[in-house]
Amino acid sequence: MIVERKAPSVNGFVGLLVAAILLYISIHYFHQVPEWASVVLYIIVLLLLSGIVVVQPNQAKAVVFFGAYLGTIRKSGIWLTVPLSTRRSVSLRVRNFNSERLTVNEKDGNPVVIAAVVVFKVIDTAAALFEVDDYLNFVQVQSEAGIRHVASQYPYDSYGKGGYSLREHPTEIAEVLQMELQERLEVSGVRVMEARLTHLTYASEIAGAMLQRQQATAIVAAREMIVEGAVGMVKMAIKKLEEDGVVELDEERKANMVNNLMVSITSERSSQPVINTGSLY
Repeated sequence: MIVERKAPSVNGFVGLLVAAILLYISIHYFHQVPEWASVVLYIIVLLLLSGIVVVQPNQAKAVVFFGAYLGTIRKSGIWLTVPLSTRRSVSLRVRNFNSERLTVNEKDGNPVVIAAVVVFKVIDTAAALFEVDDYLNFVQVQSEAGIRHVASQYPYDSYGKGGYSLREHPTEIAEVLQMELQERLEVSGVRVMEARLTHLTYASEIAGAMLQRQQATAIVAAREMIVEGAVGMVKMAIKKLEEDGVVELDEERKANMVNNLMVSITSERSSQPVINTGSLY
């Protein structure tokens, strides 16, 4: 694997100064020196000028000399590097990649529509240029593949079963997705700074059915809470009556009272009381 290293370079203004001095000598002393010496000076000037390179802020220049990678210039400014070499620019800025909305089967086999944003930057220019054909396209393809893989490992919703789900644990899923993408993009010299889901829905063909399931699950959970609260209230009422000696209840009367209280508390409609003015039996 090709690893980034520092390219041989000196201050570009020094190179320009030397080239200017040699050019001045070759012009003003053209008739005082042999013709071949002037030609040599001109060639040296051209070689020096061919080695001048300007590096913009947050940009790097990879120096390649006749097919051999010599190194990378990261510091911004004007530099003099190896003459006749080619320089390939690589942006070191932080970039965003917004994936397309992908239809993926989640862990339970339900199709979901998912999308994510990936924040990344190049940290190894040599790997980005020479280990992959096109690192931007590589990031796009591998990111979408990673999103599909992560989505297939988790259910859309856990429905109280425990474990991570795509909808209920966005922070944890984002961390898993970031690690997945970093592993895939390591070869391209890219660091994934953040990866987060930006869109998550059921696919249109099952959206209606899954909505009904969510509503049913919510109703069941609410009923469980109501029944649990009602049982506690009935137990507390009977215990309080017995402790205060308000009334003595045998097992049949307790059962009747429990039945009436449970119906009254758990009913969806307000109960209508029936007043008994005679005996309980």
